This record gives sequence, C-alpha cells and structure tokens, in this order.
Amino acid sequence: MAGPDARRQPNVRSVLIIGSGPVVIGQAAEFDYAGTQACRALREEGVRTILLNSNPATIMTDPSVADAVYLEPLTVTSVERILDLERPDGVLAGLGGQTALNLAVDLARAGVLERYGVRLLGTPLEAIEVAEDRRRFRDLLARIGQPSAPSYIVEGLTGEQRAKTIDEAFERIGLPAVIRPAFTLGGSGGGIVDTESEYRERVRSGLRASPIGQVIVERCLVGWQEIEYEVMRDAEDTCIAVCSMENVDPLGVHTGDSIVVAPVQTLPDPVHQRLRSAAIAIIRALGVEGGCNVQFALSPDSRDYAVIEVNPRVSRSSALASKATGYPIARVAAQIAVGRTLAEIPNAITRTTVAAFEPALDYVVVKLPRFPFDKFPTADRALGSQMKATGEVMAIDRTFGSALNKALRALEQAGAGFLAEDPAWAPTLSLLTRGPGEEADALDRAGLV
Repeated sequence: MAGPDARRQPNVRSVLIIGSGPVVIGQAAEFDYAGTQACRALREEGVRTILLNSNPATIMTDPSVADAVYLEPLTVTSVERILDLERPDGVLAGLGGQTALNLAVDLARAGVLERYGVRLLGTPLEAIEVAEDRRRFRDLLARIGQPSAPSYIVEGLTGEQRAKTIDEAFERIGLPAVIRPAFTLGGSGGGIVDTESEYRERVRSGLRASPIGQVIVERCLVGWQEIEYEVMRDAEDTCIAVCSMENVDPLGVHTGDSIVVAPVQTLPDPVHQRLRSAAIAIIRALGVEGGCNVQFALSPDSRDYAVIEVNPRVSRSSALASKATGYPIARVAAQIAVGRTLAEIPNAITRTTVAAFEPALDYVVVKLPRFPFDKFPTADRALGSQMKATGEVMAIDRTFGSALNKALRALEQAGAGFLAEDPAWAPTLSLLTRGPGEEADALDRAGLV
C-alpha cells in the first residue's frame, strides 16, 4: 500500500475547515461528528488544521482536535480575516452542512479565495453550484438521461414578471405540488401545497428563503417510496455506494422526520442495482470528489423512479450511513480532498482492505426521529417536507422488527417497545394506511412524541 505521503498533494500543508455553526433543525451533532473526523484525519496526514465554527459547544472546537480554532461568525468577513492571518493552502467546506457550503459559494463569488490564492478542496465549486441550483441540476439530469419529476423554475424576478411566472408554474404543474427552494437547509421555505392560496404563499416564502431567490415547483409524487444512496468518488473517478437507505414514510415526509432502514429491505435486486447505477452516474456527471447523498422517489406500482435531489456534501444521512456501516465517510472525504484515492485509503475497520471496497451488511439498522412536541405543545404536528425532528436514535439487530423495538426503547418514550396486542399501539398500526401529514398525531396518541 502507498506510504502516507505518496499521493497527498504536496502543496497542501494547511487547511481551513468550516464548521456548521449553531445547532438548528436539520443541522446538529452529525456535522460536529463529521468535522471532528476530518480534523483528525488531516492531522494524521501531516496537514495543519485551522477550524472556524461559531458554536463553542462542540467536540470539534476542543483545542485537542484542531491545530488552531476560531470561534467567529460564519461570514465572508470572518473567513477573509482568518485567511489573511493563517494563509492556508485550501478551504474544506463539504463537512459543515448547508451553512458551510453556502459560505464557500459566497467566498468564491466575492473573489476572496482567488485574492488569497486558496483552493476549495474536495467537491469543486462548479459541482456545488450545479447540484444546488435547481435549474442547472434539472438540465444535468436531462443530459445524462436520468428522470426527474415534471417541474417549473421560478427565480430572480420582481413585480409583474414574478407574478406571471408564478401563474405559469401553477398552470403547468397543477396541484398538489412540491415547492423546493435552492441552497436551503432541511426543506426550509418549501413544502407540499394542496390549494392555490397555499401555493402562492409557499412560493413567496421559498423565494425569500433561497439565497439566490430561486424555487422549483415540482409535480407532487406523494405516496412514492423514498430511497437514498450514500456514494463516494475520488479524483480518479473511482466510485462506490457506501450504503442504501429506505424511508418507511412515503415521499412527502422529510427524510429527517421519517423512520429510515439500512440497507434497503423491500427492493428487488434489479431495482436496487438500477438505482445504485443511477446514483453513481449522477455523482460522476457532477464531478463530486468526496461524499454525496442522492435521493430517489420510486413508484410502488410501476417501479419507475425520479431523482429528487443531491447533497454534494457530507449530510445528516451521511452520519447515519457512516455509523450503520462502520465506513468513516467524513474521514475518507477529508483524505480525498487532499489528494488520496479510495484505493490508497486503508479501511479503518478491517485494516486489511481499502476504502474502495463497498461495505456489506448482515444486519439491519433502524433510525427513529425524536420530535420536540412535548416541549412545544402548540407546534404544528403535521409532517411534511420541512424537517421538524430535533433528535434521533439508531438501533442495530439481525431483523427489522428487533431493530425497530430497540430503537423504540431507546427513545425512552415507548416503554417496552412495539407490542402489537397493546391497544395503545392501535394508532401506530394504522399508519400504513394514513396519508402524509397525519403520522405525528398518531405517534402522539401512541405516546411516542
């Protein structure tokens, strides 16, 4: 196997790692986990690590994790001041969630990276912009022959032009529809709309939430299965699928609010292989270097699929996939960012194979969301495409049922777990026949929230 300095870019001696900032719904401890992994991996590579994060209540801001720590606001001004002081060779933003990714884009557009001769390590800026810009991503999918839901873009307009475009999108897509703002976290500003008044209000809120003033109006595929793949790619175009994940809740419920099972349990192998191949084709077309999360909608009847979106960074799902498989996604992504290839990075578990081998699981992992409705009794409990869970638990066992029971007990709200003969579970048993948006009330009556 190659020595420790055989492939690392020789001119990368110090790296500024951008953290995720304050804890908000959709962006919490998973990015602290990722950033800590990255700092330790880069220090092992002999790279000086400089960490910027505005949240002191994290592991990554401990003085023992990075060589230099800055507790500063995550702004262009703060980063420019640090670049002037530290003069790092590169900036790594793919481990700090949507906040860090948006900041990296702002730095590039403001000319700060070019002014200080600093490279954006890992996923190139072009790949980030294509994946996050709804129009460009839709065009890329069409170019490589990957299906997406019928959609219409509303962006960058004011006054009468904006109103006309909103009307055109409504006429073209109809109801129900999904509103997805660009460059946002946890589905903020978007959602599923069923009436014309809801549609107009949600489009306007999405335009306000998007940093680039863009939303995509998609035909709603509520009721389809939601499947996720966590994939990795290096600079030599080696790609692997680290983990497949299946959402128990149908499309229409944010994946952060859904029960998630890994690996997928209900897909025939030909369908699984088709989605895996599609995920790899997408990460190759984007040119992502590191980790990437690809989300699909799958028809339960015809097995047709549509690409929902791509996160060109380490995400909340990446943390779940990493813990479920034992594959250190953030660590490997950091090593790829400084020039390593998957074939060179040793497997941290086996110590005899390399990171280019896909993990194989002989067990089932179940993730359950934890909702804060006990602390916020007046909050809207209807689940939709905006994330509401503030925590989650993960359980591992040989079967789905056993893992689910372990997860229920770990919530410390469900007593002994799932007991089918217990009348208190009757609302939960009926969830499979309920539409999106009704699950939280049923879980509340079952004593789970």
